[in-house]
Amino acid sequence: MKKLQYINIDNYETANGDLLDINLSYQTFGKNLNEAPIVLVNHALTGNSNVCGQNGWWQDLIGKDKCIDTSTYTILAFNIPGNGYDGITRNLIDNYKDFNTRDIATIFALGLEQLNISHLFAVIGGSVGGGIAWELAALKPNLIEHVIPIAADWKSTDWLIANCYIQDNILNNSNKPLTDARIHAMTLYRTPESLAAKFGRTKKDVQLFNVESWLQYHGKVLNKRFQLAAYKMMNQVLRTIDILQNRGNFLEVASAIKSHIYIITINSDLFFKAEENWNTYVDLKSMKENVTIGEIKSIHGHDGFLIEYEQLSKLLDPVFQLKSNTLKVTA
Repeated sequence: MKKLQYINIDNYETANGDLLDINLSYQTFGKNLNEAPIVLVNHALTGNSNVCGQNGWWQDLIGKDKCIDTSTYTILAFNIPGNGYDGITRNLIDNYKDFNTRDIATIFALGLEQLNISHLFAVIGGSVGGGIAWELAALKPNLIEHVIPIAADWKSTDWLIANCYIQDNILNNSNKPLTDARIHAMTLYRTPESLAAKFGRTKKDVQLFNVESWLQYHGKVLNKRFQLAAYKMMNQVLRTIDILQNRGNFLEVASAIKSHIYIITINSDLFFKAEENWNTYVDLKSMKENVTIGEIKSIHGHDGFLIEYEQLSKLLDPVFQLKSNTLKVTA
C-alpha cells in the first residue's frame, strides 16, 4: 500500500455551522504530482484511497497498461473524512449528521488548493464517489476537464434516502449493526436475477441456503474491517447528494459546469436507477453539447461497476486512451 499522506484543514465549518479540524488523508499513484495529467478517483461507500496495485479495489481499471494507465497519469485519491481507513480513532467523526455530500466536495477542493492543483484532467467515482464528483463539479465548475460519475446521480432520490434511513436505523438500533446493515445493503447492490444466477436456490447444508451463507459472509467481513462510526458517516454522505441545495434549478446549476460530463449508468441498477441518468442526459443535452452517456449491460445491478470491468474500460477508453502528447500537465 502506498503511504498515506495528510492535509490539515483547520476550523472547517460544516453546512450546519459546526467548526472542526479535518485531517484529510490521501494517496497518489503513477506519475508524481506536477508531472502528468491528474485523475482524482473518489471511492465508494466502503472503499478507500487504495485504488490500484495488488490490493487496490479498482485494480482492474487503474494501473500500468490498464484503462487509466499509471504510466500516463497521476492518480490522486482522497479518503472521505471519517471513513476510518487510517485506523486512527481521533479521525473518526461522531457528529456525522452535521455533514452532507457538499461538505465532502468542499473539503476535497480545499485539499486540492493545498496541493496547488488548479486543474484536473478527470474526476471519476462510483456510487457515492460519483455523487461527490457531481458536487465537486458544481462547486468548482472550471476545475475539471472530464467529470465521470459511474452508477451515481446528482441527487439522492426518495428511494435512496429511504434505504439510507433504514440503514441508519439498523446502525443505531441493531445488536450487530455493521453485520446487519451490510446484509441489508448487499440485497440492494445486486438484483434478483444476479442472485438467482449465482445461487440457484442451492443449499450449503440442510438449514442454510447458499445465498444466506453469502450474506452472512459479507456481514462478517465488513464487521472485521470497518468501524461503526465510519459506516454511519458514509451512509450520511450517500443520503445527502444534492447539487441543487441552496442553488437554482438543475439546468441552471449544470449549465455552469464547463467540464465534459460523461455519465455511466447500469441498466439493472436498483440503487441509482438508469432511467434517472437517462433523464439527466436528455435534460443536459438540450443545452450542453459536451455531455455523453454510456450504459453497462449487466444482471448484477449496482455492483456492476465493480464487476463489469471490460465493459467499463471500453466505455472509458475514449476519455483515457489519448495520445500522451495531447495531454497537458495540470497542476
